[in-house]
Amino acid sequence: MKKSIFADFCLLLVALVWGSTFVLVQNAIDSLEPLSFNGVRFLVAAILLGFWLFLFERKQLVHFNKKMLASGVLMGFMLFLGYITQTMGLLYTTSSKAGFITGLSVVLVPLFSFFLLKQRPGKNAIIGVLIATVGLFLLTMTDVASLTVGDGLVFICAIAFGLHIILTSKFSGSYPSLLLTVIQISTVALFSIGSSFLFEDYKRTYDANILLSQNVLLALIVTSVFATALAFFAQTSFQKYTSGTRVALIFAMEPVFAAITGHVWAHEHLSASAMVGCALIFFGMVFAELSSDMFSFFSKTKPLAQQDNQI
Repeated sequence: MKKSIFADFCLLLVALVWGSTFVLVQNAIDSLEPLSFNGVRFLVAAILLGFWLFLFERKQLVHFNKKMLASGVLMGFMLFLGYITQTMGLLYTTSSKAGFITGLSVVLVPLFSFFLLKQRPGKNAIIGVLIATVGLFLLTMTDVASLTVGDGLVFICAIAFGLHIILTSKFSGSYPSLLLTVIQISTVALFSIGSSFLFEDYKRTYDANILLSQNVLLALIVTSVFATALAFFAQTSFQKYTSGTRVALIFAMEPVFAAITGHVWAHEHLSASAMVGCALIFFGMVFAELSSDMFSFFSKTKPLAQQDNQI
């Protein structure tokens, strides 16, 4: 199996995990405030990956330098901005809508790639993005009359996540994946914990009754281990084998998974147009994948880097 195809499959699993956690996070922040929740979540993930780094991958530390630190911190800051606006947005909007709006990064990433990295997406990617954009329009505009401040916060999240994909494309091939992941996740933890001391009742963070309550503990375990430590390590490891636009199309499946879990677990209503939107997002991703495979079939002699630049 080609590295690019295997990478895309792993990134799709990442989108599945992220989309499935919206309801868990929304239930948890009813008890634990958003900044505090993210601080604990990313701190636990950083500790887990840090232990793994020092126990089994200590040789990666020889690559640590100021440039790598700056790159990881910048990636971490975009994650912090994305997650805090997303988590705060969940206080004022539904998990389904938050997932839908987050998926707008599929539109932003090709634009960022063109203006910031000077990479022009190929025809297959452009068509896939257009199809997915129509799907996202149907999803996000289904309930346009009830747009809230939460929806605006989640849109900022989409911008931040789009920039994070661009930064990951830029830096993931230059540095060891695990070390870079530890730096960016630690950055999110420090920013979140520091902000919680400034803007929230931080004493609640250390209240055992809250941390050990069923909703909070379950959300922290699932998000720390699966949606943070493993998911971001997978993204940093595999995104080097594909392009930013392709990753954005794959991650556009996150709102589809969020809609499904929101419907099953929280009994949130999905209209007919929302379901059509989900189908279009999926079709847009599949179309881009099939088209890219066709291109690579007719250009087997081209290096992987050139194939990725086509999309």
